[in-house]
Amino acid sequence: MEPRNDTHISEFLLLGFSEDPELQPLIFDLFLSMYLITVLGNLLIILAITSDSHLHTPMYFFIGNLSFVDICFTSTTVPKMLLNNQMQSKVISYGGCVTQMYFFVLLGGLEDFLLTVMAYDRFMAICHPLHYTVIMNPQLCGLLVLLCWIISALHALLESLLVLRLSFCTNVEITQFFCELNQLVQHACSDTFINDVVLCFFAMLLGGGPLGGIICSYSRILSSIHAISSTQGKYKAFSTCASHLTVVSLFYFTSIGVYINSTVMHNVHSGTVASVLYTVVTPMLNPFIYSLRNKDIKEALRRLYRRELIKGPLS
Repeated sequence: MEPRNDTHISEFLLLGFSEDPELQPLIFDLFLSMYLITVLGNLLIILAITSDSHLHTPMYFFIGNLSFVDICFTSTTVPKMLLNNQMQSKVISYGGCVTQMYFFVLLGGLEDFLLTVMAYDRFMAICHPLHYTVIMNPQLCGLLVLLCWIISALHALLESLLVLRLSFCTNVEITQFFCELNQLVQHACSDTFINDVVLCFFAMLLGGGPLGGIICSYSRILSSIHAISSTQGKYKAFSTCASHLTVVSLFYFTSIGVYINSTVMHNVHSGTVASVLYTVVTPMLNPFIYSLRNKDIKEALRRLYRRELIKGPLS
């Protein structure tokens, strides 16, 4: 007997983590803590960059945008999961699921493009230092970020429209804590050939393209660093890229893990763990990576803290 199609399905079930009632408070506390650390950490980075004129440079402009995207990216999935945990419910509405999927694809793609733009910025700073301030002017930086938003929004819109044309069987259970695009397509009862082709095409184009750009930029950067004669000069040049390389590694290793688990291995447990690393842990770690390894941001945070201390007694 074939499953009944239901084009007007009203809700999905997000299975997420363990159903053990004793583990639910622990899961809630853990994810709430990570979410608060993510939001506060990235907000501090944004405040430090916007309040300190020394950080009004292209590199920190892109870092500030990345911090904003990280806050939005985590906010797309975690608050709904925390709400369901407290209400002891796994339900998400059809409209809520498609909306969540849209913003997840939008912000995930946006982070990918921003990391690529940041690699290009480091390439220009190290390989063409004399022309850096002329080429990486505020107009170009703003245009690059706007272009990242437009491409990501159009891609997310296309994927969402293709999902809306699908019909779903009743009792759709998603083995994640959020509405993941691949799983939505896999649970459809109607023909998903177009969705599969588009998914595969954009995974190669929007995943492989930016990654290729990052690899190309860093191959040129490493060649330039190798040509520097002094050890101190090499260290100084590489230190400006170390934080970005760490963030890129975290982002791509976890996102590739999510893609492999959802499309190839279909391992529920490892897929959920990979998704947590990709959607929650990486955005939480980014502020620490950029602040702990960056003297400028640490100094800006100290100055911001001192200003707030002075304002306190005066007010």
